[in-house]
Amino acid sequence: LRSNQAIAACVREGLKAAGLPEAAVQVVETADRAAVGQLITMHQYVDILVPRGGKELIERLMRESKIPMIKHLDGVCHLYVDDRADPQMAVRLADNAKTQRYGTCNAMETLLVAEGIAATVLPLIGKIFLEKSVQIRGDEATRKLIKDAKPATEQDYYTEWLAPIVSIRVVKGLDEAIAHIAKYGSQHTDAIVTGDRARAERFLREVDSSSVIVNASTRFADGYEYGLGAEIGISTDKLHARGPVGLEGLTTQKYVVLGHGEIRS
Repeated sequence: LRSNQAIAACVREGLKAAGLPEAAVQVVETADRAAVGQLITMHQYVDILVPRGGKELIERLMRESKIPMIKHLDGVCHLYVDDRADPQMAVRLADNAKTQRYGTCNAMETLLVAEGIAATVLPLIGKIFLEKSVQIRGDEATRKLIKDAKPATEQDYYTEWLAPIVSIRVVKGLDEAIAHIAKYGSQHTDAIVTGDRARAERFLREVDSSSVIVNASTRFADGYEYGLGAEIGISTDKLHARGPVGLEGLTTQKYVVLGHGEIRS
C-alpha cells in the first residue's frame, strides 16, 4: 500500500509539473476491504474496473460489482506438442514456457504431448524439469516415460499452479488436445508445436483463447512482447478488450460530427 501511495505521489508531481490536474491519478488511502465494496457500486464515478488480485477477489467482484470489468480469472495455459513437431524445438519451448518464470499468468501449467512423439520428447523434458526441481504430475502414459512423475488427478488439469509444478498428459493427437484445452483451459494462452501448417491453422482457429500461439512459448503473451506497452492485465473476457490490456483497451471512442444544417432524407 505504501509503495503504491509513493508511486502515485511521484506521478502527481509529474502531472503538476506538466500543467495537468494532479487529481487525474488517485490511490485509495485504505486497504480495508469494505472500501472495495463501496467502490464497485459507484457507477456515477467509475466507468470500468480492472481487478488485479487472487481468484477470490475476482469472483467477489463478479458477484457484487455494478460496474463493467476487464478481468482475467485463471491462466491455465497449455503447450501441445504435435507428433509432427521438431523434438528439439518442443523441448526448448516446453522448458521456457514452464520455467522462465513460474508465477506469471502466461506460464504453461499443462503440457500435452501426442502419443506418436511422447517417447522421444517426454524423457528429455522430464529430465530438464526434474533438474530444475519442477514437480511433474502425469497420466499413466507419462509416468511410464518419466519414472519420477507423480499420478495426476482430475483437478490437477484444472489448476493454475503459479509454482514449479506441471501437469502432463499424453493424447492421441490434435483432436484430443483441442478437446482437453476446451474442457480444462481458461481461454488465456495456448500454444502448439508442429511442423504441419494445416494442423497449426486448425489449432489457431478452434482453440478459443485470448492468445493462440504456433511454435513459440506461451510466455510471449504479454503487453510488452506484443508491442502494446505497459500492461494492466490479460483479459480472458470477449468484451470489450481481450488479451493483454494496455492503453488502447482502456480507451473508448467518441464520434464527432460537424454539420452545416444537413438533414437525413
